[in-house]
Amino acid sequence: MAENADLIKLYSARILALASDIPHHARLEGAQSSAKRRSPLCGSTVTIDLDMQDGRVIRFGQDVKACALGQAAAAILGQVVIGRNAAELAVARDQLHAMLTADGPVPDAPFDGFEVLLPARDYRNRHASILLALDAAVEATASLSAAKTAPSESG
Repeated sequence: MAENADLIKLYSARILALASDIPHHARLEGAQSSAKRRSPLCGSTVTIDLDMQDGRVIRFGQDVKACALGQAAAAILGQVVIGRNAAELAVARDQLHAMLTADGPVPDAPFDGFEVLLPARDYRNRHASILLALDAAVEATASLSAAKTAPSESG
């Protein structure tokens, strides 16, 4: 009975509302960079497409096939990703990971919406799904940055 109460707390109305309204919930045509991440434990996947200009995200799309917690995390990211740079996304990912696994604080603004996922700390099997969207966004920005700094083949 207590386990059911814990699950009800975990899947709060706020989490379910986020999961049902994910911003930028479509792949981008002609994206500059894409990354797909999959959680081997539960099979959740998130594919991120983005474009950057002057080091900041200007277009963003995501295809989210995840549990409600992974969907909620993708929704939170989708609300704040436009205008962010690669370093901000990496810090947010690292802070979210610390919040979940090491009793760290809620990520800094504008990523403080991840606070809604605090009850998931006790559910280690859900952490990978929660981190998918930020992991993929960090990967997409990193691959775009690496492509821009790679030496030219014609040189």
